[in-house]
Amino acid sequence: MAPSIPHLRKTPTSSQLIVNGKPFLMLAGELHNSSLSSAEYMRTVWPNMKAMNINTLLGSVTWEMIEPEEGRFDFAELDEILHDARTHDMHLVLLWFGSFKNALSTYTPAWVRKDVKRFPRVHVSEAGAVIRTEELVSPFNPQAWEADAKAFGKLMQHLKEVDSEHSTVLMIQVENETGLLGDSRDRSRMANELFKKPVPQPLLQHLQQASSNSLHPKFVQRFPGIHSLTAGEATWEDCFGKGPAAEEMFMADAFSKYISHVAASGKKEYPIPLYTNVWLNVEDDNSNLDVDLPVIVGGGGKPGVYPSGGACPHTLDVWKFNTGPHLDFIAPDLYFHDYESVCIDYRHGNQPLFIPEQRRDEKGARRVWLAYGTYASLGCSPFGIDSELASEAAITRHYGLLSSVSSFVLERQAINPDDVMGFFFDELDEDPKPRLWVRQFGKFEITIDRAFVFGKPGPGAGLIIHLGDGKFLLVGWGFNFLVKSVNPKATFSSILHAEEKVVSRNQEGAVELKTGRVLNGDEHRHGEFLMMANEDPDYGGFPIAVTPGCRTMICELEVYDIEEEEEDF
Repeated sequence: MAPSIPHLRKTPTSSQLIVNGKPFLMLAGELHNSSLSSAEYMRTVWPNMKAMNINTLLGSVTWEMIEPEEGRFDFAELDEILHDARTHDMHLVLLWFGSFKNALSTYTPAWVRKDVKRFPRVHVSEAGAVIRTEELVSPFNPQAWEADAKAFGKLMQHLKEVDSEHSTVLMIQVENETGLLGDSRDRSRMANELFKKPVPQPLLQHLQQASSNSLHPKFVQRFPGIHSLTAGEATWEDCFGKGPAAEEMFMADAFSKYISHVAASGKKEYPIPLYTNVWLNVEDDNSNLDVDLPVIVGGGGKPGVYPSGGACPHTLDVWKFNTGPHLDFIAPDLYFHDYESVCIDYRHGNQPLFIPEQRRDEKGARRVWLAYGTYASLGCSPFGIDSELASEAAITRHYGLLSSVSSFVLERQAINPDDVMGFFFDELDEDPKPRLWVRQFGKFEITIDRAFVFGKPGPGAGLIIHLGDGKFLLVGWGFNFLVKSVNPKATFSSILHAEEKVVSRNQEGAVELKTGRVLNGDEHRHGEFLMMANEDPDYGGFPIAVTPGCRTMICELEVYDIEEEEEDF
């Protein structure tokens, strides 16, 4: 692979995005769906995005936009956008809205949507067994995926010609939130006939022969009997039971094969990273939700309420088998679900994590620290970012600080990702349960707690990096850092020394951390804990300002323990 084009490079537990030969952390935002269709509109957007500390924008390129008539391709608008992105030193992740967008086919060209003989639709069953036609191209139709793959291949061929020397475009999302709404499976004549046929032998053998550890835990939980099936042909219902569960897996097989055909066409032309995204489901007990809202808001609890056949955690094994080398990873859209549990789900098997859509408010912005820190995310991307002002957007402050330390995060991710831990604390009324973040680094157990002076405890977010030998880099605000030795011979542990750090650049342009204030004694409570307070701590009316507010939001400290003999007492 040519070193100049973006690609993924393996790390001990995941992968990093390599751009122009160096690891790159995407501090991303996703545009509204139509924004990237107009270079003129985008010229009003670029400066605001730079002021927001964003380095990568996600935006759609639609099939109808580049192939309005079959066989006639038009990339003029896209080329203007690429040129302007380079001018503003901005990277792009392009979202291919081809056959599927949010479980519909409304971004296909008119010549596809009108020709139901060549491109038949999905049909769903309404109450009373009435069959309804959906605005959704059938995933079982080879002619549809061949046309989509041809268009996607042309797009990737064009990007290779105009952008391979620039690496403006870092990755491509293939389709968007694929699946079927309104029913658990397609009820068309074609789909009905295929559903009666056996599960494809290669897929069934893979699921049966894979160890329970390699299969996704949520697949194993739902289908514990997959390994005990007798040899021979088995239908979808034999494998997954009658009803929606089998029908969802049937649709997952169809959609993932379709996406694989499209992705393969593009990968052959220009092999930069490709992925697809997911509209998440809600578990039966709502355990994976992070909000007190109706289930339907979070994505729905039944296939068809959320897109049936999409790459949810329990269908990931089917998706990853069928998409094989053509998709580099699968990414969750993460708005209302428990952030950490979804990160864990989509890091399964050491696949890289990327959050292509998430909430853009302060609550969402705080969570990116967990993704970048603990789960080594390639990037996070608040949605609808172009309708916010940098001066008011929550992400501006968070990305600004992350950008200043991104080289240190990337360095640790490449060597030992377990040396980095991210965390967040919501407002108390949003997160009434006490939350502690605990991790062992070498012989020290580190606890990150919510910062508290005397008044109302506030929100916070950040990450810590273990630098080795008891040294840590602390980044963020609103938290306390506490240390305890796990050495059974240790009789005492404490903070030895702490310094506020200021970001600067050397003559070569590399980021350096210079010492600002020394934060010893009172500032770390004489070794008990170091508080990374908010900029303006709430003293609750207490007359003594015992804790100064954070200034640079970066601190380096060293912890130590001692071993004492009996005669030392």
